[in-house]
Amino acid sequence: MRKAMVAGVATALLAVPGLARAAPQTPGQPTAQTPVPQVTVVPAGATAMVAEPCTPSRTGGLDWAAVCRYQKADRQVPQPVRAVFIGDSITEWWLTTAPRLFAGGIVDRGIAGQTSPQILLRFYQDVVRLRPRVVHIMCGTNDVAGNTGPTSPEEYTANVLAMVDLAKANGISVVLGSVLPAGGFNWRAGMQPAGQIVALNAWLRELARTRGLVYADYHGAMATPEGAMKPGLSSDGVHPNAAGYAVMEPIARAALAEAEKPR
Repeated sequence: MRKAMVAGVATALLAVPGLARAAPQTPGQPTAQTPVPQVTVVPAGATAMVAEPCTPSRTGGLDWAAVCRYQKADRQVPQPVRAVFIGDSITEWWLTTAPRLFAGGIVDRGIAGQTSPQILLRFYQDVVRLRPRVVHIMCGTNDVAGNTGPTSPEEYTANVLAMVDLAKANGISVVLGSVLPAGGFNWRAGMQPAGQIVALNAWLRELARTRGLVYADYHGAMATPEGAMKPGLSSDGVHPNAAGYAVMEPIARAALAEAEKPR
């Protein structure tokens, strides 16, 4: 039931190597959003709707999309926000492994293990409400691995499209980060994901071209000819180490600068 509800939300809703830019995109600005009316908790305690819902009973297993992970921190982010990086462990561990990128208004909102429907469910809270100029979306590794069960390219693309539409509707420029190369997953024995990752990245690149987004091609800079991670860039063939993030950082910086260009 929960997965069905998520799928319903998803459906409803180049001078630097590794960087591709297509049609013009209106640069994101810290948007003066239309005020949203507030819902009052009346009477307090009479239902499950409370002012502070992130209690241990919820975070102990009921928070499927981990909305509580950054809920309090989001209220304390200083403005203005230049960019939000949202994604899975590759984004989350970027901050801990190579934190230099995350300064000057660049905020990390990665959560390990997440798939695109989970990221979509927290996109408004963790991105739109922070009013960044740019959002960097990078997801797909865990969709291919099936972390939240079997999925399909159609479900993945619907979730990414919903995030893109949410961003653009709120004046936020979009960078699509490629899915990183992987020849296998140490938590999913027997899988051979390289070909599917190439297919997802081809779609992401074309989406960037047709929608006027920026595509950051980490895959092209980090993959072997067979589609695995190059030796020395990861300790497990999936997650970048410091050397891997050192390859990614100039691509990310160039992508953000391109997304911010006035047109």
